[in-house]
Amino acid sequence: MKKLIAGVDEVGRGSLVGPVVAAAVVLGEVSIFGLKDSKKLSEKKRYEIAQEIQKKAKSISIGIVSSKIIDKINIKRASILAMQKAVLDLNCSPSKIVVDGLDTFESKYPLIAIVKADNLVPEVMAASIIAKVYRDELLRKLDHKHPEFSFSSHKGYPTKKHIEAINTYGIIKEHRKSFSPIKNINE
Repeated sequence: MKKLIAGVDEVGRGSLVGPVVAAAVVLGEVSIFGLKDSKKLSEKKRYEIAQEIQKKAKSISIGIVSSKIIDKINIKRASILAMQKAVLDLNCSPSKIVVDGLDTFESKYPLIAIVKADNLVPEVMAASIIAKVYRDELLRKLDHKHPEFSFSSHKGYPTKKHIEAINTYGIIKEHRKSFSPIKNINE
């Protein structure tokens, strides 16, 4: 039997709005065609592959940490917390956890962090895709509530369009108040 590897990745770390989202994915015996780092896929292709991952993976879980908590504990700790939550919600016991990047956390399973794991390890690629598709959907919903910010197009990242919208309309409760340029704006 193949060892069960849980791939873990987070998205939304550099965004000015909304939660940071992590996914943990155990593929098990299955392989999924087209896996790669979510940033290297079109939105349409990411969604298609995410559907296949959801059908075939042995286990998938999501960890979310809100902008309010991010402001309290900082983005690095919030990202780690989101990854921990995702691992804790897996419905199987992996033999190893592979995390994209440098950050590690306490786990009852052996854990390694690998820079660029989202380009090297299929389970991490899958986690990258699942987390990105999930967070993008959250930002689309936020876009419906606040269309003046165009969250569907920039996903909350500090683009020129987003900064202009902040300067014009102010900030909303989902903005991360501890992030520049948000923290420099008086409500």
